[in-house]
Amino acid sequence: MIRVVIADDQTLVRAGFRSMLEGEDDIEVVGEAADGAEAVALAARERPDVVLMDIRMPGVDGLEATRRIAADDRLSGVRVVILTTFDLDEYVYGGLKSGAAGFLVKDTEPMELIHGVRVVARGDALLAPSVTRRLISEFAGRIKEPPPAPRLNSLTEREREVLSAVAAGLSNEELARRLVVSPATAKTHVSRVLTKLGARDRAQLVVIAYESGVVRPGWLS
Repeated sequence: MIRVVIADDQTLVRAGFRSMLEGEDDIEVVGEAADGAEAVALAARERPDVVLMDIRMPGVDGLEATRRIAADDRLSGVRVVILTTFDLDEYVYGGLKSGAAGFLVKDTEPMELIHGVRVVARGDALLAPSVTRRLISEFAGRIKEPPPAPRLNSLTEREREVLSAVAAGLSNEELARRLVVSPATAKTHVSRVLTKLGARDRAQLVVIAYESGVVRPGWLS
């Protein structure tokens, strides 16, 4: 069972997401929060698999709440999905840097929401849709010249290829096809890259890939 917390300051929004999710046999909504501080407290108490986190909330906003969850080793199994609207797209990259596993547009179709929750719960970053890749490329483009990244020196050429593929939003299955290996071997490669770079999850690998210059804005279009 995938356990979900919904954090949004609008009661109707929370009710709408709850209604969509609770119709699924494998998803359970275990709590709702009206602000970021409440979301962090709920995450600590309930240890959900996924937190759907609005950005703009009173008091502690969604980005700060995401940072607090990501920084708490006790909550390493809690994955945050940022909820955004197209007029707030500038927050997407900041959300990923804060530790979010991806983002969803608030007016997303029900099946996309359900799929997104399942994707994140199984450990993948919610970065595959082309619109997401374009957004990340656009805002990562603000990094004019990537700084030196000594920690990348620990990666083999194959692992750098894996890092680039993850930044492109490839799933383990897609990565396996690209590398002509089994999905299990692809997952092992990703795990090694995560360990060597000290990254929390695949979403953080995307940020590292852009900020270190392994991939550049526009490569993923």
